[in-house]
Amino acid sequence: MTEANVEVRTHADTVEILLTGEIDLSNSDLVREKIFASIDNRLVAVKIDLGGLAYIDSAGLRILFALAERLRLLQTECRIAAPVGTPARRVLELSGMSAVARLEP
Repeated sequence: MTEANVEVRTHADTVEILLTGEIDLSNSDLVREKIFASIDNRLVAVKIDLGGLAYIDSAGLRILFALAERLRLLQTECRIAAPVGTPARRVLELSGMSAVARLEP
């Protein structure tokens, strides 16, 4: 099983979630549980930082799209930070993630 780390930093009415390691089918359920457990309806914004992510497959993308939809329903801003030139950024660009969440460099 691949390793993924989920670190949640809460700042008043915002949450920053740092994902590191690799997200694939073998660990996506656990990653999803940790991310969704950190979201409540009092938040104004959620930032997902993928800067330390070495790999993400379709199971990881499914988590991000589901999160973006949940946040849209909660009227909470969704921002995803993925540095330009990283594998995560390329996958996000190809998937059309920018249509549902704000991508930051």
